Amino acid sequence: MSKPLRIVFMGTPDFAVASLKALHNSNHEIVGVVTTTDKKAGRGQKIRFSAVKDYALANELPLLQPEKLKDQTFINDLKELNADLFAVVAFRMLPELVWSMPEKGTINLHGSLLPNYRGAAPLNWAIINGEKESGATTFFIEKEIDTGKIIDHVKVEIGKNTTAGELHNELMVSGADLLRNTVDQISEGTAKAIPQSELLTDDHKDAPKIFKDTCKVDWTRNAQDVHNHIRGLSPYPAAWCTMKTDENEIGVKIYRSELTESNLSPGQINCNGKDVLEIGCSNGSIQVLELQMAGKKKMDVKSFLNGVKIGPDYTFI
Repeated sequence: MSKPLRIVFMGTPDFAVASLKALHNSNHEIVGVVTTTDKKAGRGQKIRFSAVKDYALANELPLLQPEKLKDQTFINDLKELNADLFAVVAFRMLPELVWSMPEKGTINLHGSLLPNYRGAAPLNWAIINGEKESGATTFFIEKEIDTGKIIDHVKVEIGKNTTAGELHNELMVSGADLLRNTVDQISEGTAKAIPQSELLTDDHKDAPKIFKDTCKVDWTRNAQDVHNHIRGLSPYPAAWCTMKTDENEIGVKIYRSELTESNLSPGQINCNGKDVLEIGCSNGSIQVLELQMAGKKKMDVKSFLNGVKIGPDYTFI
């Protein structure tokens, strides 16, 4: 049987908690957890802990929350943990003096099938681009972000209506299993690290950070592209557009949609006032299933139409 490894885990959001839990429940030892500093959030500006900190505290795991990753006190604290391996999931970019510290290296779990979709928003872009499958990859961290040698991966199917949130939840679980298996391989000495240069193709795709302008719906695109755009940004940061009424313009976020056969021009609306809200694209139309008007709560289309009367001259722009 392989020797259990001493591991420092680094992560912040819910996505990372599943991986931390998987390693904590394995035969390996979590000797330290590194997460972000506490933040003020909400109207009351109350202090909120990261999801990873909540788990670490609940399970009495040693916790570090450095403001700066090159801070000498933090570096000294890391060294004193005497870890064999660092495991990183949804955390900040590490300086070389950190990721090069442990004897067996630093591994990262990334939400794509590398070398495709390197970058900050792999799940979103995979759906926006209409991919039929995605996955997660474990790799050794090197100087250039998301470019290190690949250790292992897992694939998952993307359905025709799958949202980024649903893909996130699926990869959170399958990625945690992958990370635990990868740590086992490293412990057993069976891990094979493959340079990404051997897998790169001329048509590989990246996953850059998403900004507000990225999220604006373009109704002049075909219906399939618009549908992919909406589900690829749901539930966060959400696709948005503007509903133009007789008197003003109202911001709207769209969270769920499906393709329809209605023959409408871009931005044109077909609405029965009860449970159907179709919007035209350049080729085909979409049926809106879930949306949110500015200043209102998210709701299904039936609830929305119960409170908003769509006029004959309304359009989406």
